[in-house]
Amino acid sequence: MTHTFPNTTLLITHYNRSQSLDRLLSSFKKLDVHFSEIVVSDDCSKEDQLNRVQALQKLYNFKLIATRKNGGLGNNINKGQAVITSPYTLYIQEDFVPTPLFPQRFREALTFMEEDRELDLVRFYAYFAYPKMKPYKPGFSEMKFSFWDPDHIKFYMYSDHPHLRRSSFLNKFGNYPEGVDPNKAEFGMVLNFLKKNGKAIFFNEFTTLFDQVNTSDEPSTVDRPDWRLGRNPFIRLARQVYLRFRWLKNTLQLVLKSS
Repeated sequence: MTHTFPNTTLLITHYNRSQSLDRLLSSFKKLDVHFSEIVVSDDCSKEDQLNRVQALQKLYNFKLIATRKNGGLGNNINKGQAVITSPYTLYIQEDFVPTPLFPQRFREALTFMEEDRELDLVRFYAYFAYPKMKPYKPGFSEMKFSFWDPDHIKFYMYSDHPHLRRSSFLNKFGNYPEGVDPNKAEFGMVLNFLKKNGKAIFFNEFTTLFDQVNTSDEPSTVDRPDWRLGRNPFIRLARQVYLRFRWLKNTLQLVLKSS
């Protein structure tokens, strides 16, 4: 069955992982999913990697936005989004792969965006469920930010994980911070999204629409320390202290951002 989305551009950010990019694009092709356009924004990959991306361009017919200088993830998303002309953008980093469940759920998400003009974002993937949600439509929930909730995950109403958004997203929330590491670029947009009272919904079965694939040949380029792995009592205590500090720090960042 063919799935065509003529009002949506697929935006992929890429950096030195051409095999992953090929796997992602091949997966959409196998699912017979088609978009208005595909934009691949490359962050100054090495010459051999860029050559492979250019070869893939001929195979998958995407628009390549390259640069001569590495500007970080924020710059990579900004320059990719800038060339998109369709009403909606599906944003995915190159290490994700859609599952067969994706097309139908994505069509539903697009319908929600068309019907609800206040809706800014639909999130399809996460490591954790958002802490406070209200039922929205079958299979989806609206994320609700609670200022006094001590869970630091509440700040991530926005996330760089696969999501659908309006292509006017940056006009409302501002550009991603540039010249900083990916985690800071993402959190800069997190604060902007909360400050501007963004409205977002969350796919309840958030691990079923995409798989994140990192191989030994092309490992993740983003360092995300996982505090869940430590079982030692001292590590668990340190984790609790760290998370309380992080909650307080992020709260102050949001307050100062909003003032």
